[in-house]
Amino acid sequence: MLDLNAKTPSGPLEQKWDQYRFSMKLVNPANKRRHNVIIVGAGLAGASAAATMSELGYNVSCFVYHDTPRRAHSIAAQGGINAAKNYQNDGDSVRRLFYDTIKGGDFRAREANVYRLAQLSVNIIDQCVAQGVPFAREYGGLLANRSFGGAQVSRTFYARGQTGQQLLLGAYSALERQIALKGVQMHTFEEMLDVVVVDGHARGIVTRNLLTGKITSHAADAVVLATGGYGNVFYLSTNAMLSNTTATWRAYKKGAAFANPCYTQIHPTCIPVSGDHQSKLTLMSESLRNDGRVWVPIKRGDNRAPAAIPEAERDYFLERKYPSFGNLAPRDISSRAAKEACDDGRGVGPGGLGVYLDFADAIKRLGKDTIAERYGNLFDMYQRITDENPYERPMRIYPAVHYTMGGLWVDYNLMSTIPGLHVAGEANFSDHGANRLGASALMQGLADGYFVLPYTIGDYIASTKLAKVDNTHAEFKAAEESVRAQTKRFLDIKGKRTVDSFHKELGKIMWEYCGMARTKEGLTKALELIAALKGEFWSNVNVPGSGDNLNQALENAGRVADFIELGELMCRDALAREESCGGHFRVEYQDAGEAKRNDDDFAYVAAWEFAGEGKAPILNKEPLVYENVHLSTRSYK
Repeated sequence: MLDLNAKTPSGPLEQKWDQYRFSMKLVNPANKRRHNVIIVGAGLAGASAAATMSELGYNVSCFVYHDTPRRAHSIAAQGGINAAKNYQNDGDSVRRLFYDTIKGGDFRAREANVYRLAQLSVNIIDQCVAQGVPFAREYGGLLANRSFGGAQVSRTFYARGQTGQQLLLGAYSALERQIALKGVQMHTFEEMLDVVVVDGHARGIVTRNLLTGKITSHAADAVVLATGGYGNVFYLSTNAMLSNTTATWRAYKKGAAFANPCYTQIHPTCIPVSGDHQSKLTLMSESLRNDGRVWVPIKRGDNRAPAAIPEAERDYFLERKYPSFGNLAPRDISSRAAKEACDDGRGVGPGGLGVYLDFADAIKRLGKDTIAERYGNLFDMYQRITDENPYERPMRIYPAVHYTMGGLWVDYNLMSTIPGLHVAGEANFSDHGANRLGASALMQGLADGYFVLPYTIGDYIASTKLAKVDNTHAEFKAAEESVRAQTKRFLDIKGKRTVDSFHKELGKIMWEYCGMARTKEGLTKALELIAALKGEFWSNVNVPGSGDNLNQALENAGRVADFIELGELMCRDALAREESCGGHFRVEYQDAGEAKRNDDDFAYVAAWEFAGEGKAPILNKEPLVYENVHLSTRSYK
């Protein structure tokens, strides 16, 4: 069993982080130049961490499988980033952001980590403004805010519908400056395929160059994984097609616990699936729910055009069911409400898998120009994809897989159960519990990279006696050979099915049995189906070509093999958690259609430990203790 010591500091909640920073050991500036740090990924968490660690004086090596960090999936975030600035004077505070985040996660996150996130949110906005991020501003020049789901205040800063792109460009500019100053060595087209552990500590990684196939090792004193989430286990998701779980899954197999894998978020405002030809889904920002009203016809099977359905025959179901929050109810609740309406036969569009997001009232109230100023690029994107004009006809939306709250287990220092292996952003589990509030992903990624890791990695290096290790060490050679052996294994199978066909089949299993609604019977069946799929994969997958050059089938084979194993762990975790909370909805555990938590038995983090090939993983539990919030049934009514 693992020792899940969260290392939560003592003292009052509001003072934990400040007191803890003062107690940390420091590395003096001259010594920082002697230490190497590897960062895998260069999205918001990775780029901000790499730039900041280099600025402090460390030697940083940053690895991405893209041609440039600008292609990181962080660029796809649309609606905004939260911060408790209270510019609107509407009652916001650090404490309120902390509580909204804990409540939004259905009381399944660590208090200390979440409070630190809320504290740091105010610094992030100042940092990004200083970098030139073009946040929207009011007429007088002050930064503008809008609302997002799960909050009754306006705390979301935004740059039209391009917030992720603009924030990433800010972090990227800081990173590029450090690359020019030789503080960061940037490695593009390099995919991490293993973590190297020496004497119990993470001391480097093994990568494969995607253009040449060359497998190399890289040594360091600390390693950071900032590699994003695993939503593509479902095949169809809002994630970029290259997003995968390989980095975190390979770390799991080296001893890093995987926490809460069943906590996946279904986003309520996505363009509905249009057919089997699709390889990904498109997100419509949650910010649209500020001015768009969600509705379906009251009558089942009503196929009239939306304009032909009078107000009296419309069901604005979020406003009806959750009057206090209305269309800004949290994502998990809004998604289930939309599914419920469609399951009741009142869905719209092809197959009845859609609900309307209607801007007619907002356009009448505010004018088309104002709506275009707020959401114009999102409206344009919707029209290009659907060939429907959302200024004249309501958008059609339906829930889709978006974000993963689970990830590698980390303590307060963002360090995994492998000493020296730190995990940032969506790759860790730490801040969102069972459901993430909108606009909090960007907040967490930048908080981890700019303001947490620079302290905690320094403390780790200063507190740990690290022997000098380079990539000639036996553990590096063993890891390289393991990677080469797996590459050869893929190429030698010479089966009849494509890698993509296995991924699609896995995605259908996961969506059907471990998607928006889960049952004991369905999860048990999913485990049987995945086991059979895994067996066929390793006997019948076809990976053409060789490993000595660009081979996307080979890349995908490794990623899909990891997804299959992760899917199995997700179903195990969902089966073991006999309650409904946040994004994990077990049909057997509900109260009048709302999630029914079981705090007596499940107020813990489920941290799964790899036990070896062919063996059942071991469940470790980190109890969640709430000293500053009252555990209550989550209500947005």
